[in-house]
Amino acid sequence: MNTVYFINSIGEWTLTNLENIMFSFITIIVGYIVIKLVAREIKSLRTQNRLEQHAAYTLNRIMKWLIFMAVFAVILAQFGVSLGELSGVLTVLGGTIIGFAAINTIGNTIAGLIVMTSRPFKVGDRIFFKGQFADVEAIELIYTKMRTLDNVLVSIPNQELLKDEIDNYGKETVVRRSCSITAGYELASEQVEAALLEAADKLVEMNHVLKEPKAYVWVTKFGNYAVEYTLYVFIDQIKRLPEIDAEIKRTVLEKCNQHGIDISTPTIIRSIKDSK
Repeated sequence: MNTVYFINSIGEWTLTNLENIMFSFITIIVGYIVIKLVAREIKSLRTQNRLEQHAAYTLNRIMKWLIFMAVFAVILAQFGVSLGELSGVLTVLGGTIIGFAAINTIGNTIAGLIVMTSRPFKVGDRIFFKGQFADVEAIELIYTKMRTLDNVLVSIPNQELLKDEIDNYGKETVVRRSCSITAGYELASEQVEAALLEAADKLVEMNHVLKEPKAYVWVTKFGNYAVEYTLYVFIDQIKRLPEIDAEIKRTVLEKCNQHGIDISTPTIIRSIKDSK
């Protein structure tokens, strides 16, 4: 009996509000079309380089939420829910949700807003975070998504981004890289520096490092049995950074071998020999 009454009530309500239901359905379709048009226009602006990737991504998400809220408000208005009543309901619901929401979730949301507004990095940038390189793929309210060099998608809570230091290498930024070696005191510094600069010249020919700014060598440390020399070069291929770092070391090793420069520092063996 109760089931039949319930079904009859639903049927009567549907017939009474059929016009409002149809209007609401049309509103949803229009809202969906508007979202698609806005997304296409933003994509067009991004293609024309009139919007940065990060700005386009953020604007697209904001517009989706605004359109969704507008459609939701129109639908509620069709069924006699005023804005005042709606705001009252939302206030109660909001207070309840906030009251029961996890503290970490709220903190991550606030941190996400800080990251979006302060922009320490943008979508597409390569960053160095927690000991590894990663490319920023999305900045959400709760998480920031990054793809590591192992092609693993990692979601980092936004609060963590505010706690730790982040090195932002950007996309095409010119950055300095270095490679340090140790050579014995018996070798002339000019000989070691010449070998390292030859390595830099070869790296330029191989299109791994830039010709300008020019590479240079510094004496960076005096050890007990060896001198530390550091080669500094500049690159702008950020996406190849780990590969280029490895190539710098390989080329330096090759040139040192060619010049007969021993870059090992067996301090224990030398200490024993010296004590005899």
